Order: sequence, then C-alpha cells, then structure tokens
Amino acid sequence: MPIRNKGKRNSCAAERYLYGNRLDFSQHLLKHTTRDRPKFDFLSDVLSLVLEYSGCDAVELWLKNSEKVLRYEASGQKSSGCEFRTISKPGPGEGVDSDIERLCISILHSRVRPILPLLTKYGSFWTGDTHKSLLWDQGSSSDTPPEEILIGGAYRSLAVSPLHFGEDKIGLLLFKNKRKNHYTAERMEYIESIAAKFELALLHHHSQARLHERVKELTCLYGIAQIASQPDITLEKKLANIVTVLPPAWQYPEHACARIVVEGKTFQTPDFLESSHKQMARIRFRGKERGMVEVHYPNKRPFLQENPFLDEEQSLIDNIAGQIALMIEHRETETVRFELQNQLIRADRLAAIGQLAAGVAHELNEPLNTILGFSQLVLKTPEMPQPALEDVKKITDASLHARTIIRELLIFARQTSPSRTPVNLNRIIEEELSLFESLCSKSGVVLQRFLDPDLPEIVADKSQLLQILSNLMVNALQAMPDEGVLTIRTTADDHSRVSLVVQDTGTGMSDEVKENIFLPFFTTKDVDQGTGLGLAVVHGIVTAHRGEIQVESTVGQGTRFLITLPCKQNTIPEEN
Repeated sequence: MPIRNKGKRNSCAAERYLYGNRLDFSQHLLKHTTRDRPKFDFLSDVLSLVLEYSGCDAVELWLKNSEKVLRYEASGQKSSGCEFRTISKPGPGEGVDSDIERLCISILHSRVRPILPLLTKYGSFWTGDTHKSLLWDQGSSSDTPPEEILIGGAYRSLAVSPLHFGEDKIGLLLFKNKRKNHYTAERMEYIESIAAKFELALLHHHSQARLHERVKELTCLYGIAQIASQPDITLEKKLANIVTVLPPAWQYPEHACARIVVEGKTFQTPDFLESSHKQMARIRFRGKERGMVEVHYPNKRPFLQENPFLDEEQSLIDNIAGQIALMIEHRETETVRFELQNQLIRADRLAAIGQLAAGVAHELNEPLNTILGFSQLVLKTPEMPQPALEDVKKITDASLHARTIIRELLIFARQTSPSRTPVNLNRIIEEELSLFESLCSKSGVVLQRFLDPDLPEIVADKSQLLQILSNLMVNALQAMPDEGVLTIRTTADDHSRVSLVVQDTGTGMSDEVKENIFLPFFTTKDVDQGTGLGLAVVHGIVTAHRGEIQVESTVGQGTRFLITLPCKQNTIPEEN
C-alpha cells in the first residue's frame, strides 16, 4: 500500500477547523473497526464518519467485486440510504452515464496517465471547478491526444482517491462538494490521509469478517458432525436438527432461514419463507439427485450486493450437501447390512431346522412304516368286526397323512433326489392353471396370465414345480375370500435366468409374518386349513434348484412372490 503524506501541521485556526482533528477521526474510526458488524452496517457508519470529517457535501464509495463495481453514497450529515448501482462491464463508455463515472472507472483501473495536472503522485484526482473543461488522457495510445471533458453537475468541487490492497486497487472514494474551488493541492493531502485511514479500516474489517465467517463455517460443520455421529436417532431427526444450525453460519443470520429436502421429505426452520435471494446445493448420491439444501433471505434488506451470498458460503453449502449425502449412504449401507444379516440368520435357522427335520423324519419313517404296514394287514383280516375295521381305517389314514408330512419335511430339508429334466415353465403353468380356473371363477377371483413366449427351458423336477405353483396359488386364493386378482407372470433375464411371479390382491402380510413364512409348521390359518409346510416346501424346492425366492407384501394390498431359476445352459450339475 502506498505511503501517503499526512501533510504539515498548519497553525491557522481556519485550517485546523477545515481539516478537523485527525486524531479524533482515527479514534472514532478505530471504534468502528474493532466492532464485529455486518459489512453493510460497517460501511454505512464509517462512510458517514468520512463524510463528517472530510467537510464535503457527499461521499461515494466504489468497490471492485469480480467484474462489477459496487457503489454506495452518503450525503448530508448521515447516510442517505442503501442505494447500489452495479456496472457489469467497468470500462469507458460501457454502462456508464457520465464523464465523472468514466473518469472514476479509468482511475480505478489505472487507465489515466499521471501527466494529467489534476492527478497527485498517489493517483488521486481533484478539481475545484467541474464547470471548467479539463483534459483527460486515458493512456490507451501515445498517439491519441487527450480528450476534453466537462463534468458539470451540482457539485462544483470533486476529489477521487483510490483505495489499495498491496499494489492492487480495490476501490475508491469520491468526495463531492457544492462549493467552487473547495479542493486544492494542499487540501488533497488531508483528503488522502482520510482515504488512507479508511483504506486500513476497510482491509482490517475485511480480514476480521473473513475470520469470523470462517469460525461460523467451522462451527456449523462441527455441529453437523456432532449431529451425524449420534447413533440412536433416525436420519429424519438428524436432518431436522441440522437445518437449525445453518442460518447462524451465514453472513446475515438474523435474516436467514433454511430448508433441506431429501427424498420428498422437507425439513425447515420454523420461520422459513421462500425468496428470490437464495443459495442452493443439490444432494447427489450414486449419480442420482436425492434432494437439496437451501438458505433464503426472505426479508427485504439493502444488501451490499445483488447477490448477498459469499463465495465461501457456496462452498459451505456444497460441503453440507456432501455431508448429508454421506449420511444417506451410511443409512442405506446400514439398512443393507441389517437385511443381509437377517437373511443370514434366517438361512442359518432354516438350515438348522432342515437338519433337525431330516433327522426327525428319518427316525419316524421306520416306526410309521411299521404302523402303516400292520394296519393295512389288519384291514385285510377276514371276519373283523365293523367297529374295529373303522378304527383301523382311521389309523391307516392318519399314518398316510403323517407319511405325507414326512415327505414334505424331507423335500424342505433337501433330502429327496428330484428327477430333473429339461422343461418349459410356461407349459407347466398352463397345465396347473387348467385345474385352478374353475376354482378361481367360483371364488370371484380374476385370473391373469402374462407368459413370456420366448421363455428358455430350465432343468427341473416337473412334479416339484407343480407343487410350487399349487402351494402359492392355494395361498393366494385363501388370501382373497371376497374376490380379487391373481396374476401369474413369467419373464426371461437375458436367457440366463427365468422368473416366475405369483401375485394377489388379498389381505397381505405384516413384517412379522414375512419373517417366519418359510419356517416349517408356521401358519396363520385355521387348524383345518393347512399344516404350515406349504411355503417351507416351496423354499426347499427353489433352493434345491439353485434358485431364489423373494416375497413382498403389504397389509390390505396383497402379496407378491418372485421366484428365479437358472436356465438350462446355466444349470450347475448336482453334486453326489
């Protein structure tokens, strides 16, 4: 920053009155500089102070802001209000209304040659009579003669003093006085001393403001990290807490309100109002947009810029959106992990039950065959009393029923060897549906079939596939006692797997029921409506065929079973 000459002390009382008490100005300026205030309030007060001690009628501040120039004017004894003017292309003749504006822009961008008589060695410009023509040399070319301009206007005396940051010009102060010949070469020393002090105050406040904003940003991010690390609250509760810590991190927290939208759910501060003054960042996860974070300034306020948001605040809100995306990823990862863990637990439980069922079935088979064999022999005994024959017949029927249950247990435990041949699933379905069409019609159930005509063959046990269809369709019909729709659908997945869907619009199942439907003897039906082995057998058959079975169900809406089986060319030979 150039060192400015503060001038010689003048013993003349008039000069002391004109120049004011420099020490007093510095003390007042220091008070404003050390206070933590928004930039607008700081400039309003400090510029009014410059107006008071400079002895001019109006003072205007120009500040560079990227490719724009921001202007603020104070007139009279205090600020006249927050009226800003933005010049999008700060160049001579572009978006500029008057010669004084063109001159200020030229000084701001060092386009005026120092040979101009009314320029000081520090680059300040002054004139005591704006109604007199003066020569203006922008220095665009040595061959270009200086241009004669007439500033004119209500202010007869003008002074322009640049503001520096290092070697760069960051703005200027334009001092305006209605008195003719108010500014002279000697008085410009005092004007430049005021500008120098204002320059230091502006740079100090800028540094303090950046530090303060950084502290607020770190406080916000720390608060979000604390909320995100809480293990016992839901993501929704975390987002509701996070949205409350956003406004204090912005430049004007008393006017800011915030909103977070994630997957259709909205979380916002209590006083939230939408506004055209907003800053936003999108929440993206795995290449998809999952929501957004917004900060609004709903109240009308004379902000220092057309856009009241800082570049650092855009980086902050982008960071916050990234943190929320990580929280969503963590939740989904935990959900998947929990589901996989539950699937593993269910698989282990089914395997253990299968081993137990197989052992029990084998142990029961021998005495059951003995009971069945002797009961059948007794039935053939001549001259048996009729009451005794009826009792023996009950024993035989009960033994046959028990043998059926044991066979189903062995199927569930994969203890029976299926007879596998290449089959077309569509033909098996058509064969089974012919038996169920009349039953569906009597029950008022609409039967829909969508069978893929290009379905490849699979290697499977036909009788076991019929058993799968029979069990699933019987369950579907029992879930729709008062009419409904039963849908059977087959599709092929790139000729590597075939899919079978059995879907109903029945009563549906709760999550608790879905967790246990493949367990042997688990049932929600009445005692005379089943043994609870149907879905366990279906699971055993599908698993034995190296397939997968999934169930989706909503109470009151229906149930959907999806079975996938490998195609013929992808079938792995059975191990002995």
